[in-house]
Amino acid sequence: MSTSPSLIATIKNKISNLLRIERPWIRKTVKYFWIAFACFFIGFPLFIYTVKIDLFGLYGGMPSTLEVENPENDLSSEVISADGVSLGRYYRGANRSQVHYYDLSEDLVKTLITSEDHRFYDHSGLDFPAFMRVIYGVITLHPQGGGSTITQQLAKNLYTMNPDKSLDGHLARLGRLPRRIIQKVKEWIISIQLEENFTKEEIIAMYLNTATFSSNTFGIKVAAETYFDKGPDSLNIQEAAVLVGMLQAVTAFDPNRNPQSSLRKRNEILYKLYKAGYKIKTKDQFDSVKALPIDLKYRFQNQNEGLATYFRTVLGNYMLAYCRNRGIDLYNSGLKIYTTIDTRMQKYAEEAVAEQMKSLQAKFFAEWKKRGRNPWVDEDGKEIKDFLQKRIRQTDAYKAYAERYGEGSDSLKIALNLKKKMPIFTWDGERDTLFSSFDSLNYYKHFLQMGFMAVDPYTGHIKAWVGGINHKYFKYDHVKQGTRQPGSTFKAFVYGLAMENGWSPCVIKKDISPQFDIPNQPPWYPLNADGKRGTGESMTIRKAMAQSVNSITAQVMQELKAENVVEFAHRVGIQSKLDPVPSLCLGTSDVSLYELIGAYATFVNGGIYTEPIYITRIEDKNGNVIEIFNPKTREAINEQTAYKMIYMLRGGAEEEGGTSLGLSRELRQGNEIGGKTGTTNDASDGWYIGLTHDLVAGAWTGGDERAIHFPSWDFGQGGKTARPIWDIFMRKLYADPKSGIVKGQFKRPASGLDMTLDCSKHIVNDTTSIDSEQPWDIKH
Repeated sequence: MSTSPSLIATIKNKISNLLRIERPWIRKTVKYFWIAFACFFIGFPLFIYTVKIDLFGLYGGMPSTLEVENPENDLSSEVISADGVSLGRYYRGANRSQVHYYDLSEDLVKTLITSEDHRFYDHSGLDFPAFMRVIYGVITLHPQGGGSTITQQLAKNLYTMNPDKSLDGHLARLGRLPRRIIQKVKEWIISIQLEENFTKEEIIAMYLNTATFSSNTFGIKVAAETYFDKGPDSLNIQEAAVLVGMLQAVTAFDPNRNPQSSLRKRNEILYKLYKAGYKIKTKDQFDSVKALPIDLKYRFQNQNEGLATYFRTVLGNYMLAYCRNRGIDLYNSGLKIYTTIDTRMQKYAEEAVAEQMKSLQAKFFAEWKKRGRNPWVDEDGKEIKDFLQKRIRQTDAYKAYAERYGEGSDSLKIALNLKKKMPIFTWDGERDTLFSSFDSLNYYKHFLQMGFMAVDPYTGHIKAWVGGINHKYFKYDHVKQGTRQPGSTFKAFVYGLAMENGWSPCVIKKDISPQFDIPNQPPWYPLNADGKRGTGESMTIRKAMAQSVNSITAQVMQELKAENVVEFAHRVGIQSKLDPVPSLCLGTSDVSLYELIGAYATFVNGGIYTEPIYITRIEDKNGNVIEIFNPKTREAINEQTAYKMIYMLRGGAEEEGGTSLGLSRELRQGNEIGGKTGTTNDASDGWYIGLTHDLVAGAWTGGDERAIHFPSWDFGQGGKTARPIWDIFMRKLYADPKSGIVKGQFKRPASGLDMTLDCSKHIVNDTTSIDSEQPWDIKH
């Protein structure tokens, strides 16, 4: 069928008339279309370019190519134990530690990509389909989720939203919207640069290292440790989903603060994994995983929590000085500080301290309550009445109130006696109470303190360090910072000099206190623990040391001279100033627990003094070694002298009445143990140093200051206060085959002994009698 020419002409005329009528509207539409086209395809790229070059300083600078290739990030410095466990970190504001991609579990990586950027491996920093989805959501008023890629979020973390690296220009002052638009453009530019300079795996690791979590936690490593007490390489899909969910809103989805919201977000992410077919293959599997609670092991990281709190503080003070001398900022340089602490031994040490000190404290409270007095007493045993009034002036509370109200004012007195709610330490955990400043001071001054340290005698590596009963409430370190009178533990250096001078452990002495003539003073007679000058009983010096008989120790030092004892003690490891006075033999010069253990270790190490150390090496954030630490060593005494002193110290656990016989039978059976108790005359300090063939450890117990005393000398003797800590610690080590500490014998001198040590066959009545069958080693 053909169409007539007239009909066609008619249609053409009508269309022509219609176009003629609508032409102004069409022209405007075409005009605006070309304007929009030009703006989008010419103006927008031009805008991006001006942002990139920061035209006229309007937009703020961009990171240089070098900065993008080597992004800087403040990193906390990490303390690592000898067995590879993170003990804690030093940081200023942000607790952040970085990991490599191979430190991330597969579940974590897959969860992150599935939830945050499922086209991560297909784009080059910008995800245009995601942009279109966002635009469509805005137009339809139904948001479809964010359009930022993982790379963009990394750019935001590194630069645009990092206040320490502000890239704002003049236009940012116009308001939030212009600033955010410019920031977004910069994110795009930086994202493309990041994609050009790093692999996808590196970008994932960098993003997780810079991610912000709750509880002052930055980076996936710290987050995994804080919330699940494990490394990021061990996270499963449920745990990964919790942490990835926090990236969207750190507080709202914090499992510690908002467990229900966190659980809901976790399950949303697990559903995405189910839809993606990763590990959760069926609906039943998803329902099973969804029903699981969050297995939270929350542990807020600070210097008052975790293992080795006192040690970390001592180490931190050392590292501050170390870094200052080298122009390093400890708090943001990302150092790796490798230490000698063994977490298993540290844990057992802290458990031993808690077990003994809780029991001892209860007895201490009860005994002083029975006596109706406070434990701060003077030399005559009378309570110091103005003790608290003097000590309050040293507190921060007093200084703050005095500055506000003035010294001696009534307002100051009222403030110091005003009760307020505060948490306090108890051996059964923290509890809240109402205390004034005076109440608090009085309460805490009643607590006993302690120090404990264990060292490998051959390497000098410190394996455990407990500086007090609770670092949050008692900051003072009683291992190295504090020095006290060592009491009878110092006798080892008196007898050590005797062994070096050729004395035999079998030398016989009478229990009679010698007379010391002191210029311008009455004669001094050292008393035994019972307050008497001796019984007149004859015994070997080994037995005398085992029973800690003061009179015989004083005789030995009187013969050898105090100044020679001082020289010997310094040679084997004591560093503190020692006064060469008659009472030195009873341990009246202050020393630290750190010094004592180092010196005793000299005997186990065949006479070689090895300075105790607690750092093995320090690395920078890239793993480059800054310094390796080796202990200082020197030959202090020969191996015969060292072994004779071991034999002398073994007497405590082998001789009748020895002060180490109170050790658990299970410790002594099939084992050689050396040990020495110590108790000061005024009952303010109790000590015990214990030696085995592979470990030297010791404990001190006492009040926070010298004026605080045990109720009696018998109550405070080292065998009852300090020795139980060593006993509990060693039993825990021997019960754990993984500890590496085993029972055994002390190493004998390679060159043999210079005398017979069997006193049943070798009795020496005085120091000048020589066994004709054995050579004597008489060295000074």
